[in-house]
Amino acid sequence: MARVMEIGERVLAAKFEALLPHLDERQRRLVLGAEARWLGHGGIELVARASGVSRKTVSAGAAELEAGEDPLGERVRREGGGRKPLAETDPGLAEALDGLVEPETRGDPMTRLRWTTRSTRNLADELRGLGHQVSHHSVARLLKDNLGYSLQGNAKTVEGKQHPDRDGQFRYTSGQVTAHLAAGQPVISVDAKKKELVGAYANKGRAWRPKGEPERVNTHDFPDKQLGKAVPYGVYDICADSGWVSVGQDGDTAAFAVETIRRWWRTVGAGAYPEAAKLLITADAGGSNGYRVRLWKAELARLADETGLQITVTHMPPGTSKWNKIEHRLFSHISMNWAGKPLTSHEVVVNLIAGTTTRTGLTVRAEQDTGSYPRGIKITDRQMRELEARITRHDWHGEWNYCVNPGQGGVNLGVLFIYEPLACATGTRPAATAAADPPDDPPVERPGSHGLRAGGKLRGSVVTVVPSSGTLVRPSGTKPAARNCSER
Repeated sequence: MARVMEIGERVLAAKFEALLPHLDERQRRLVLGAEARWLGHGGIELVARASGVSRKTVSAGAAELEAGEDPLGERVRREGGGRKPLAETDPGLAEALDGLVEPETRGDPMTRLRWTTRSTRNLADELRGLGHQVSHHSVARLLKDNLGYSLQGNAKTVEGKQHPDRDGQFRYTSGQVTAHLAAGQPVISVDAKKKELVGAYANKGRAWRPKGEPERVNTHDFPDKQLGKAVPYGVYDICADSGWVSVGQDGDTAAFAVETIRRWWRTVGAGAYPEAAKLLITADAGGSNGYRVRLWKAELARLADETGLQITVTHMPPGTSKWNKIEHRLFSHISMNWAGKPLTSHEVVVNLIAGTTTRTGLTVRAEQDTGSYPRGIKITDRQMRELEARITRHDWHGEWNYCVNPGQGGVNLGVLFIYEPLACATGTRPAATAAADPPDDPPVERPGSHGLRAGGKLRGSVVTVVPSSGTLVRPSGTKPAARNCSER
């Protein structure tokens, strides 16, 4: 009783006010019980008044201490405390919920939730309609803890029909890459990145901005006729872990693809591999650098003539473009670098690509290619037969694996179109020009080629080939008929 008289209620209240907010439920109960036991007779009443806690709670804390029970560790309450789980009190709840979430294999396949958003609120409403009293919070807990569900997106893993020699081609390509690298010869992976709209358009991803001040972009993705699109084509040097990207503004054609390789070689490759006699290119099976594209092989032959390199090409098996190294070694990092940033001009695109780096040492060089690369260029059967004399097909799938050897006189490619800068800033494009040796077939006029429409028909003028640059120059003089059809 003396201790009670010595310690006033005001002193205890100040002590509890400072201490109790930092304790959990059980710790508070035990502290109050210990204080009451120490005070002796009348301590429970005094502690209850000073702390604002009921006498029952203080008494429970004192009883727990007197019982001498073992500590509960990290638990606040003993096992079995609180309400029983819904899965126990309502045995059919989990099964009913599982049937709503997966109606294809469990429950009624015609339930209306099959065709609506399966949010936890919708599921809770449907369960209450079946007689189960449950909240959307309990539904989320049941899905995660009892049924093993989680929120997931789609997984792109179904590749469809695969070529029987898919794995064999992968192994063959790996062997070619290993052999060329061991010999000190350059090995590059090439591909075209997705075309991007140029202008104030939304770009996937997020970027740091002042709070409440997002970048304002157009509500619709209608292409800007003045700015057009950016057409990135990349070259990834596997040995040097470096990239080169040409950002075009015309078509993604075989001529543009090889011109990008040419620029890489002249700017970077020739200096990095001064003793190189061969060049290995790994490419997709389709697109502008596909194994069926005749112009791709013709342009490679011209590049071989210019550089003196024996160019070996190994194509990825059909349907496996995502395994091309440039996709995950270069393009993926470019996409992360410009995430959330509108590509307002071709200069912005070039700078964002050139600013791409990784912690492992990736470096990227980029430049804008203002050349015009029209579609509709045909390599005739006769020209292809001449070209085949320069191509050495490998024994393993020669259509996918071949060498283009440098020649002396080059290849007569017949009809070609002029590659010249596009005046995209003013929305104009140069008229196409064309020239050929005497054609095998009568002239054909075909509308619809990008940048080549004039009065609804395709028209042209004379050009000649300059092998050193791949540029077509317009001479004066006559204008023989030009023949054009789909590039293949």
